[in-house]
Amino acid sequence: MKFTATAIPGAFVVDPEPIADERGFFARVWCAGELAAHGLVSTLAQASVSWNRARGTLRGMHYQAAPHAEAKLVSCTRGAIFDVLVDLRPGAGVADAPRWLGEELTAANRRMLYVPAGVAHGFLTLADDTEVHYAISVPYDAASARGVRYDDPAFAIRWPAPPVVISARDASFPDYWPGAVA
Repeated sequence: MKFTATAIPGAFVVDPEPIADERGFFARVWCAGELAAHGLVSTLAQASVSWNRARGTLRGMHYQAAPHAEAKLVSCTRGAIFDVLVDLRPGAGVADAPRWLGEELTAANRRMLYVPAGVAHGFLTLADDTEVHYAISVPYDAASARGVRYDDPAFAIRWPAPPVVISARDASFPDYWPGAVA
């Protein structure tokens, strides 16, 4: 696995390194030892999948509050997404404006994104019939589930297109303000 650091501390683009032969290829997409060697959380407590019927589906921006804050390794196993991280950790932003990062993950490029705890995560589907896989460090805790608005001006995320489908919950997350994230 190849780890490329991003502008968000602790967040990495992770590319599998396929070993190919006449059958196709084989590649690791989770390795506790390699994650730990990069100083990342290597506990795998839960794996989840998100299937999205339509292009333009937006999910996010989600995170879990402490003590259930989660790290995730996200990949797109079918279709394509524009995957976004917003760093909500104290001191993460410039003049209290959180940093964000967007990366295209597709079934074809097999790229993954490591999301550290304290960083909100969301995505916009770029194709119909898109599936997203999550390897998660801690079990989901409904009482710790939080979110911030995907279109909050404080983030100024440059989405590649406006969302067509978004849940009422995701559309109604509050505006960000420093100190409000817990």
